[in-house]
Amino acid sequence: MAEPEHLANAVDELLDSPGGKILSSARMYILERMRMLTFVFAIGFIATFPLTKSFISWLIEPERLPADVEIIVITPVEFILLQVQLAAHVGLLALIVVFVSEASWRASKNQAVKERLAELQLKKLRPNSTVALTLFSAVSLMAIGVYYSWNWLTPMLLEYLTNDAQNAGLATEWRLTGYTSFIANLALASAVGFQAPLVTLMVLRLEVVRRSTVRSYRRHIWFSAFLIGAFLSPPDPLSLFLVAMPVVILFEIALIIDALTRNENA
Repeated sequence: MAEPEHLANAVDELLDSPGGKILSSARMYILERMRMLTFVFAIGFIATFPLTKSFISWLIEPERLPADVEIIVITPVEFILLQVQLAAHVGLLALIVVFVSEASWRASKNQAVKERLAELQLKKLRPNSTVALTLFSAVSLMAIGVYYSWNWLTPMLLEYLTNDAQNAGLATEWRLTGYTSFIANLALASAVGFQAPLVTLMVLRLEVVRRSTVRSYRRHIWFSAFLIGAFLSPPDPLSLFLVAMPVVILFEIALIIDALTRNENA
């Protein structure tokens, strides 16, 4: 009988802790706002679906493809399924933006979150110019990453992969879904990877870890960047290098900026 009572006491203690209260509040919030979040997803899906046909047609225009490259459709429903997939991604993105925005606002008012931040001795972000600058930087870095992917990374890799296949005497045909996934994965990898300096500076400025600690794990961070690049890029060394190297460079730039603008021992 002692073990069940001990387990029950441990569960009660966990639920009464700030972390337990946060989980309980998060659960209640999701249950309360499930209908609203579903509505946001549906609006994003319905608004986007009619536009996907024009977007796909624009994406596969001949001037955007390397020479002698053809886009093929294997099954009649492949085009429709791709439209559904694109619209669903936009709906999901709208849902995430609304969810994160509202959840962050509620968390800033939640007493359990404040207690947990106090336990972890983390600096609390306040809605001021710093937060506005952080959001602006995140959007700007994402836009720069997508620009890099669209104007430099994707054309270079398409040309390289096409020439490699043609030199081997192979026909260069892309499935429609494979081609769009290729472009989307590179854009996503660049958009996320270009957040490296912002994430690094936030971790250091909030004093989650010390700069010396981050430097000591530099090689692990580099390896992680190349590992993620391997998952999101074609399986060749050039693709891996072009996806991962900007992340490593931006990470190092963030460390230099932090060292020049902040005395860690102060």
